[in-house]
Amino acid sequence: MADITRRAGWRHLRSAPTAHIRHHRRGQLVHDGTGLSFWFRSLSAALSEVPVNDRELAMAFHARTADFQDVSVQSTVTYRISGPEAAATRLDFSIDPDTGAWRGAPLEQIATLLTETAQQHALDVLARTPLAAALVDGVAAVRDRIAAGLAAEPRLPATGIEVVAVRVVAIRPEPEVERALRTPAREQIQQEADRATYERRAVAVERERAIAENELASKIELARQEERLVDQRGTNARREAEESAAADAVRAEAEAVRTVRLARAEAEAVREVGEARAQAQASWLRVHGEVDAATLHALAATRAAENLPRIENLTLSPDVLTGLLAKLGGGNRS
Repeated sequence: MADITRRAGWRHLRSAPTAHIRHHRRGQLVHDGTGLSFWFRSLSAALSEVPVNDRELAMAFHARTADFQDVSVQSTVTYRISGPEAAATRLDFSIDPDTGAWRGAPLEQIATLLTETAQQHALDVLARTPLAAALVDGVAAVRDRIAAGLAAEPRLPATGIEVVAVRVVAIRPEPEVERALRTPAREQIQQEADRATYERRAVAVERERAIAENELASKIELARQEERLVDQRGTNARREAEESAAADAVRAEAEAVRTVRLARAEAEAVREVGEARAQAQASWLRVHGEVDAATLHALAATRAAENLPRIENLTLSPDVLTGLLAKLGGGNRS
């Protein structure tokens, strides 16, 4: 909307850069362009303001498919007024010279024109398309048909309207039909989820079984190793006992040989000692045999004296002394 101020019977208009202003005074075009600013008298001025920026028009309408199912179509059309002169002559874009507000509703007229034209072409496409195909591929088909129909509509360029873009947001069936259509897909998704759950469980069970088998195999192998260890220990103990017995036998045999040798050495020593004693005795006897009786008596007395206890006092009677002296005397005579 243009900005209009009043000053002592005069009016000043200041427009936006996206608005095209046409000023007629007494039937003559005085000002024509975008972003204008000028003074004018309200009693003799006819003003029009045509927006030239891009505008979005949201549309929602119902249609029926080839299998008699109602659907709702949501779309958006982007348009702009590329010919403001033609639009100002075909539609009422006049503004109040005191307030700057539109006296009519030109944009609503453009929206009605675009909506009816787009709806006509969309209905034509959906009427020959089954519901399933419309839900799957209908968006692209409807968008292309609406764009082609608006481009071919002669009223739009004659009014100075240019369609910039067409977008179809969604094509949706009625809620009951949509729930019915979702049911098989939901069941299939649920089946896929259940199958995935079962597969995960099966994989988990298989892994648990593999783990249990590995543990059992480990226990069996451990038992085998323990059995081998026991056998090896028995073999080692038996071998150690055999080796100990053999060592004991060797020691016993060596001890026996040593004992025999020792006994033989002792016997030989005893024999040699006996022979030496016998020889000594024989020599002693032979020596004594060659000595006279008096010497032997003296030796015997000496030996006897050696073996007698110590005599502190010796008393000789006259008889003994007389006999002894007689023997000594008689011996000298002989």
